[in-house]
Amino acid sequence: MRSGRLPPPPPAGQTAASGRLLGEVLSGCGGGGCLPGSSPPAVKDPTAVERANLLNMAKLSIKGLIESALSFGRTLDSDYPPLQQFFVVMEHCLKHGLKVKKSFLSYNKTIWGPLELVEKLYPEAEEIAASVRDLPGLKTPLGRARAWLRLALMQKKMADYLRSLIIQRDLLSEFYEYHALMMEEEGAVIVGLLVGLNVIDANLCVKGEDLDSQVGVIDFSLYLKNEDDIGSKERNVQIAAILDQKNYVEELNRQLNTVSSLHARVDSLEKSNTKLIEELAIAKNNIIKLQEENHQLRSENTLILMKTQHHLEVTKVDVEAELQTYRHSRQGLDEMYNEARRQLREESQLRQDIENELMVQVSMKHEIELAMKLLEKDIHEKQDTLIGLRQQLDEVKAINIEMYQKLQVSEDAMKEKNEIVSRLEDKTNQITATMKQLEQRLQQAEKSQMEAENEDKKFKQECMSKSENLQKEISRKEKQLSKLKIEDIKEANKALQGQVWLKDKEATHCKLCEKEFSLSKRKHHCRNCGEIFCNACSDNELPLPSSPKPVRVCDSCHAFLIQRCSSNMP
Repeated sequence: MRSGRLPPPPPAGQTAASGRLLGEVLSGCGGGGCLPGSSPPAVKDPTAVERANLLNMAKLSIKGLIESALSFGRTLDSDYPPLQQFFVVMEHCLKHGLKVKKSFLSYNKTIWGPLELVEKLYPEAEEIAASVRDLPGLKTPLGRARAWLRLALMQKKMADYLRSLIIQRDLLSEFYEYHALMMEEEGAVIVGLLVGLNVIDANLCVKGEDLDSQVGVIDFSLYLKNEDDIGSKERNVQIAAILDQKNYVEELNRQLNTVSSLHARVDSLEKSNTKLIEELAIAKNNIIKLQEENHQLRSENTLILMKTQHHLEVTKVDVEAELQTYRHSRQGLDEMYNEARRQLREESQLRQDIENELMVQVSMKHEIELAMKLLEKDIHEKQDTLIGLRQQLDEVKAINIEMYQKLQVSEDAMKEKNEIVSRLEDKTNQITATMKQLEQRLQQAEKSQMEAENEDKKFKQECMSKSENLQKEISRKEKQLSKLKIEDIKEANKALQGQVWLKDKEATHCKLCEKEFSLSKRKHHCRNCGEIFCNACSDNELPLPSSPKPVRVCDSCHAFLIQRCSSNMP
């Protein structure tokens, strides 16, 4: 399910039966369940249906955990299936309605943020929060949240911790949407149900579990019931069909959520970009219309000025003619002069109004040009963000391709390692065969050694018979040897015999030649000094005060004793 490939859809024939069974478990989904292929549910708020489903699953998991724990009759551990399912259901309840946090490459949401607030609201929770942070194996926020839930259950404080959290709605609003389960009444109901878990004793090993990579999928097989035949094969087939449908829908939603969100953002940006382009085109058309109107006003203004100038010239000529003709009639001339002045003032006022209107049009043109520049800048910025989002999408695709390639490389490496392991197993078999052969050779060598020791005994008996012949000569020389300093020899033997009798395990090399002992080079003790030598360095025999018969001595002790005896000889 985590390799990125979707599972095949479940068979069509098993859809109706599995939908009926799942509808018995999740009453909030309607009579036909929420899986594909079943009858369509009634029109309801999707978030309310999700909260009802999670509340029902929490009731089932808590009730089943308490009943099974009481019948179980001992402390629960991490491998207990109802306990594992309880943690999975609690994880889904805490994840419902989480706000998505934007990161550099993707969007993620985690339940560790709101759980981390508990230590500020409830001082007794500081201990488990510090323990979770100190755990060396946890690398993800989800793993820390799972460890926190397990420690809170062992403390029998989970209900108290979560109650202190759901009371602070203003703090929870930073992490959850307004329609989340922890923000609604269902969260308070679940917290009330958690009080019943205080009768359970849990002994969980958080340090050894791999909490980062666990898959939080609810196992509905623990809660499905069939009144006709609980252990029949049809029930197992229906449960398998339900689980296949659920896994298929979850994986399909997981695959589509990220891609659909990115496509939706790209589409929204493209729509906004097209709207801005249309607005820019409309603004450009307005500017062109304003420019044409400005040009028309300028042409009309020039015409009006020309008309006024022509009219002024005509009036000036008329005035001069009238002055010449009516020079004697001063009163009529003053009236005509006043009228001409009045017309001149009106024309100058009209010209001033036209110039003011022209200035207003010019200022409007400058404002429109500034608005155009701002619109173009905004369009460029949105195009840059669109390009950045597309680059991020390409980077995500490249990362997915790279992860797929790494997966293939790791699979090839695993194949090579399996081949190497098979070769090593063949070599170990060969080595065991050679070891058996060496053991057989060792047994043969021990047999040959026993035969050699028997021959050595026979040779010693012959030497003893010969030594009896030499007894007479030795008895004759005993008188001479009595004068020797026997005490010195005994003291030397005592000094030599004071050495510790070395154990076989403590010696790995010969003390004289320093060669390593093996199956062919065996260990021998010197009966005088107690050290361990090889056969070549301890093949001498001499009688000692502790044993009248000749015994094995090393080369150094043999030379020392011979020199000692020769120095004491007369």
